[in-house]
Amino acid sequence: QVQLVESGGGLVQAGGSLRLSCAASGRSFSSYAMGWFRQAPGKEREFVAAISWSGGSTYYADPVKGRFTISRDNAKNTVYLQMNSLKPEDTAVYYCAAMGGSYYNPTTHSTEYAYWGQGTQVTVSS
Repeated sequence: QVQLVESGGGLVQAGGSLRLSCAASGRSFSSYAMGWFRQAPGKEREFVAAISWSGGSTYYADPVKGRFTISRDNAKNTVYLQMNSLKPEDTAVYYCAAMGGSYYNPTTHSTEYAYWGQGTQVTVSS
């Protein structure tokens, strides 16, 4: 079992930056691939970024490529999402998620993630 708690959301002007953190507790965090997803009002949850258990591989949705960076610190049981050049369309609740088994390759499909945080609101004003 893994518990996830996101932090770092807030209100920022367009062009600004935020860094989201996701602190994990429970066993075997360092063996889980991790992902970030977001959900805007009236829209379905969508993939943002993912990182392999070792941190050696990362994946990004096209709308955030070149602006967002996912990273992890396995010693601190934490995964991060650095968001730069934010746009109003980035406004959403951001969720971190962990895959359900050790050493799985990360995917873009939310249904393959077994553990979820409660979400943190990111609002980008124009």
